[in-house]
Amino acid sequence: MIKESLFYSKILLFGEYGIIQDAMGLSIPYNFYKGKFHFAEDTFSESNEHLRTYYTYLSYLEETSQALVKLDLPELKKDLLAGLAFDSSIPQGFGVGSSGALVAAVYDKYAIDKVDPENIKKDELAKLKAIFGQMESHFHGKSSGLDPLICYLNLPVIIKSKEDLDTVGLPQETSESKGAIFLLNTLEPGETQPMVQIFMEKMKEKGFRNMVKTELKKYNDECITSFLKGDFSPLFSNLKHLSALLLQNFSPMIPDAFKQVWREGIESGDYYLKLCGSGGGGYILGFTRDYEKAQKQLGQYQLELVHKI
Repeated sequence: MIKESLFYSKILLFGEYGIIQDAMGLSIPYNFYKGKFHFAEDTFSESNEHLRTYYTYLSYLEETSQALVKLDLPELKKDLLAGLAFDSSIPQGFGVGSSGALVAAVYDKYAIDKVDPENIKKDELAKLKAIFGQMESHFHGKSSGLDPLICYLNLPVIIKSKEDLDTVGLPQETSESKGAIFLLNTLEPGETQPMVQIFMEKMKEKGFRNMVKTELKKYNDECITSFLKGDFSPLFSNLKHLSALLLQNFSPMIPDAFKQVWREGIESGDYYLKLCGSGGGGYILGFTRDYEKAQKQLGQYQLELVHKI
C-alpha cells in the first residue's frame, strides 16, 4: 500500500518571464487540482511509461555524478516494475504545474535525507529550488524549479531574486471581498518550450530587453508589493499597466481568439487579464474588483475562482 501524499497544482500570480530577468515573483498553491502516486491494475500504463523515461533521466544524472540530490533509484525501479503511476487531475500545458507536482511527488517518496516541508528554513528554499530545477529540466529543457517547490511546500512563495526566496501569507478574504483572482480557460493547451524560445529570441532586441528590465519589472514588482499588503488601489492601477504591456509586447503568447476580450478588460477597467505561466494557450489569469460583474462580461468563457480579494 502506498502512502497517500497529495500534491496540488500551483499558479504563478506574478513574475512570468520577468523572473528569468530577476524581477520578483509570487506563486501560490491551487488546491483545485492534485496528483498522487498509485499502483495501476494494469502494470504498464501511459503514466508508468512516462515515469520509466523519467527514471532513465534521473539515473543518468546519478551515473554522471551531476545529481544534486540522492534518490533511492533501486526502489523507484522496483515500484515502476510493479505498475507505479501518477494519478493526476492537473491539466497538462495549462500553466498550473502538472510536471511540478510529479517532480515534488518523486522527491517526497524517493529522496534520501529530504528536506521536511513542515520545518523548512529560509536558507533551504534556494537549495531545494535548485534540486527541483534539475529534476524538472527533463520536462521543459530548462526549469527554475519554482513549480515543484510550491507543489512540495503547498505554501505561497515570494521570489525576491534567484537566491532570495521566502514563504508568505496572502491577504485574507473578508465578507466584503467582492473582487477576485480567477482563471479563464482557453480550452487549448500551451507548450512552454516554444514560448520561452520566442521570449529568448525577443530578448536579443535592445528595445524589448529594456522594456522587460524597466517597465515589466516595475509594474510586476509593484503588483506583488501592493497585493501582499492588501492595498488594492495601487494593485489595480499597476495591473492595468501590466495587462496593456503584455498585450503590446507578448502578443505571440496570447492566443488570437482572446486578444479582443483582453483589450476590452483594459478599456472598461472591469477586469484585467495577464499570462498564467508561459502562455500560448492553457489558462489566462484574471483580476477584478467585482467578480459577479466580470462573470457577466465573460459569460461565454469558462472561469474558475482562485482567490477572493
